[in-house]
Amino acid sequence: MTSFQTVVLPTAYVPPVHYFSYLIAAECVLIEQFETYPKQTYRNRCEIMTANGKFSLTIPVVKTFGNHTKTSDIGISSHQNWQLVHWRTIESAYANSPYFLYYKDMLLPFYQKKYDNLLHYNTLLLNVILEMLGMHKKIELTTTYLKNLPGGHDLRNTISPKRPVHDFPFKEYYQVFADKQGFLPGLSILDLIFNMGGQAVEILDVF
Repeated sequence: MTSFQTVVLPTAYVPPVHYFSYLIAAECVLIEQFETYPKQTYRNRCEIMTANGKFSLTIPVVKTFGNHTKTSDIGISSHQNWQLVHWRTIESAYANSPYFLYYKDMLLPFYQKKYDNLLHYNTLLLNVILEMLGMHKKIELTTTYLKNLPGGHDLRNTISPKRPVHDFPFKEYYQVFADKQGFLPGLSILDLIFNMGGQAVEILDVF
């Protein structure tokens, strides 16, 4: 495995597979918290595969300081019962996957307990996912905002639902609905974990 010295990533809600490929290949992982929060990204959104194809799940957020709100200050809205909706959708999509029952109890608390801050929620969830993958990786938050990152691999705006994924060297793996949809790359890490279990890390190793 090729190793990156430092990788700077955005916070992300159950991030896509290629996010983790970079993360596990890095010696030092930083999560950006001082950027001005951008819209329509994986920071509060993930994509899974359902019987009807790719489906997006989005956490409703609150911009405490309007359009100038930093990622660290982004709140989670309590006006919608999004956790119940997300969990029912995930369960419906992956109930028949090989490893859903094995991992579900590690995830379920994140869809039952109330969380107020997006960065905090994502970070806690990220650490649990690393535990599922059997990875011990130290994750740190940035201490200031740096426009340029000399010597660092800046992925803050690279991994995005707005960017095509065809140029990333994905390894194909079993997916529940692949017989209907074909293989869909770049889905949430949950898709890989529920379908491949302990073999997930081998799929992530692409560098």
